[in-house]
Formats: sequence, C-alpha cells, structure tokens
Amino acid sequence: MTLRFGTDGVRGPASEFSDALVIALGQAAAQVLGSSSFVIGRDTRESGDRIERALVTGLAQVGAQPLSMGVVPTPAVAWVCAQRGVPGAVISASHNPWTDNGIKFFAAGGRKLSDELEDALESALDAIVATGIDSPAIADIGTDTEVVGEWCDAVSSSVSSIAPMRIVIDCANGAASSVAPGIFRGLGLEVDVLHAQPDGRNINDACGSTHPEDLQRAVVENGAVLGLAFDGDADRLLAVDERGELVDGDQLIALFARDLRERGELAGDRVVVTVMSNLGFRLAMDAQGIEVVETPVGDRHVLEALARTSSSLGGEQSGHIVFADRATTGDGVLSGVQLVDLVGRSQTPLSVLADGVMERLPQVLRNIRLEHRRDDIADAIAREIAEVEQSLGARGRVLIRLSGTEPLVRVMVEAPTLPQAEAAADNLAAAVIQACSA
Repeated sequence: MTLRFGTDGVRGPASEFSDALVIALGQAAAQVLGSSSFVIGRDTRESGDRIERALVTGLAQVGAQPLSMGVVPTPAVAWVCAQRGVPGAVISASHNPWTDNGIKFFAAGGRKLSDELEDALESALDAIVATGIDSPAIADIGTDTEVVGEWCDAVSSSVSSIAPMRIVIDCANGAASSVAPGIFRGLGLEVDVLHAQPDGRNINDACGSTHPEDLQRAVVENGAVLGLAFDGDADRLLAVDERGELVDGDQLIALFARDLRERGELAGDRVVVTVMSNLGFRLAMDAQGIEVVETPVGDRHVLEALARTSSSLGGEQSGHIVFADRATTGDGVLSGVQLVDLVGRSQTPLSVLADGVMERLPQVLRNIRLEHRRDDIADAIAREIAEVEQSLGARGRVLIRLSGTEPLVRVMVEAPTLPQAEAAADNLAAAVIQACSA
C-alpha cells in the first residue's frame, strides 16, 4: 500500500498510516523538498504523536533535522516555514473525525506544494516502498514550543488595537485550544471559550466550524457581539453574528474585500475564490468594482492564484481565508482577529454588516453516485445545462463537476428562489443519470 495526494496532502483512516509507510514518506519528503531543517506540527488526534514520531524517523534517516512545534495550528507551521525559509509538515485531518489523520507539506517558504512537487514526492515514495522499508527504532523528537509564541505575537500584532467587546470562540477541541483564547484575551477582549479540552478523540465532535450549533446558542445566551468557530487544525473560520446566525466564508471574504478596498489595501481591487462561491458573492463584488478571480475547488488552487495574480485576499466558502500579505496559507485565528477588528472599527453589528455586504442566493447541491466514472459528463448533458442557464438568466448559475476522490458527479444550481434551484438541480441530476446509463 502507498499514499496518494488529494486536494490537501494525504488523508484517510489513521490505521492506514503505518509506521513503515510514514517513515518512507519522511524519507521521500527530505529527498524532494530538501533542507537540513524541517518544521513539524500536529493537531490533537490520538494518532498524531505516533505518526509524528514515524515521520521524524524517516526525515532523520536521510539527514534532515526535524523540529517539532507540538500541537499547533496549521498556519503556525506555515508561518515558521516562511520566517525560516525551511519546509515543514502538519499531521492533521482538518475537519475530519478523530479516527482519520493526514499529512500535508509546505515547501521552503511556507507555501503548499505544487502539483509538480506532489508528483515528485509520490514517485519518490513509490520508489522507497518498492525497495523495501526498514523499521528502525523510532527517533526522539526535538521540540521548540517557544516559536509558537512568535506566531501568536504576529497574529496579535496584525491589528493596532481592538474595541473592547465580548466574544465566544469554539476551538473544536483541536489545535486552536491552547493558543486562541490567549490571543483574543491578550487583545483586551472578554472571551467565552467552548470546546477547548481535547482528549484525542473529541476533535470536531459536534463542535467547531462543521457543527456550530453550540456556538450559535452561546453567543445569544451570553449576549456576545459575535462568535468564532475554528476547525480541527485552525486554518478555517466561520462566524456567528449577535443573533446566532451563521456567517459563512463567502460573506466574510466579501466583508474583508470591501473593507480592504475602502482602506486602499486590496491589491489590484481583486479577490480570489473557488467555483463554489455563491453567485451572490460575485454579483456583490461586481457592483463594488472588485474583480473576482475563480479557481477550482481547494485552498491550494486559491493560494496559487493569489501568487500568480499578486492578489492580497482570497478564500473558500468553507472558511479558508488567506490574507496573502500576512500569511502563506489560510489562518482561522488571524481571520478571527481581522473580523473582530473590522466589527469594532465599524461600530456596526455583524448581522447588519453580513446582511448588507451580499445577497446569498439559494444554492442546491446534488451528488449522483456512478457505477462508472464518465469524464465527459458535462459535455454529454450540454444541451440540458444550456436550457437551465437560459431559464435562470443572470441571477442563476450551474456547475457540474466530478469528485476528485469518489465516483460522484456533483450538480450545483443557484437561482433567485429555492424552488427554482431545486427543480433545476433535479432536472440536471436526472440528465446525468440518463447519460451515464446510456
């Protein structure tokens, strides 16, 4: 068995990450990414310590000098990689349950790997596996937890001052648990903390950005100005307004784009998002004269487009938000600090800001499971797609795409009303089924 890279490193059941396989991956990473130094962090999963030790062993076997930051948010590792000009790795399965784990790499300088580097890493891993993997004693890990404080200071100093207010944060029992409360309290905020007691198995369990219900209740009950929800490795942020209503990544990016543009800090008056961003976001940006650059799904594609276009802001509906002049990857805690600063400066409730920045059009998703993958499915139902797009006009949108990991066709329709979106999605789903059975 070997490992294959998806949209964000390698990920799957933790049992699939055997010591021998992870050792081989460490050897391959040292060969391909190069460097005598290598920075490593992990989230709070039970399997994280074992996988980290195996990765360290593989790295050390071929001459690298790995340094562990311990349990730390993914963006903290990327920040250290950027500051020191060295590669790094994060052991995390992000928003997945505790039974999963994963490894994602950063090249020297803190940027995610290009397709070419990932291909080279896979090839090197395959070659090592083919020749057989030794299973030496697992190496000891050198640690440097002080550097985590340097990242915390950088996040805090990204704003000059913040108006006093009460907020609630949900740390998802993940990597933000030990750092986020201190960062926000250090800014002079009154902070109520939820789900910051990780036990190795409760990461993302009915909490965090994938399950914000507790946060929504707590914001209202505590009379807080807003709430912030992180995922397991703290590279995502979703927010909750003072009414307990969810504010998603599209709305947050729209708010940041407008604010940065008004202050003359939005490079090129441009923002980068994926094809999944709501049509309402695009319409709102167009009305404000902000160019939208669109990428395939995945924050890695957003990061590549940000660099290619020299843009300063981008992200995903899921809450990956990148301030490219301050970070090399999505940073949930940094985004939270920026949001609290924005709300404080505006002296306007988050509900008013979010409702006013864009109209979120109804979006309906249908996943159609296939017995056999059909790469030309969009071409096969081109007539049906054209008919739906014509009926919806400028306030509707259709997206047909194949899943990169499962035998699925994903049908997404946005329309002025939910019934219109549902009817169009059902029609297109039926066309997909018919085309794939023909």
